[in-house]
Amino acid sequence: MPTLIRFLTILVVLAGAVWGAMWALATFVEPQERDITIRVPAERLNPQPPSKGEK
Repeated sequence: MPTLIRFLTILVVLAGAVWGAMWALATFVEPQERDITIRVPAERLNPQPPSKGEK
């Protein structure tokens, strides 16, 4: 039984550390806004119809 208690204690401590790290990141870190430009090829905007010989 002491091994089970020790194992569960370690799991609880690890879960608390993960929860605390997530809380700290969500509370203290502010994301920076920035513009994003994505180039779209013209072939995707205006697809050419297939020629008669192609499927």
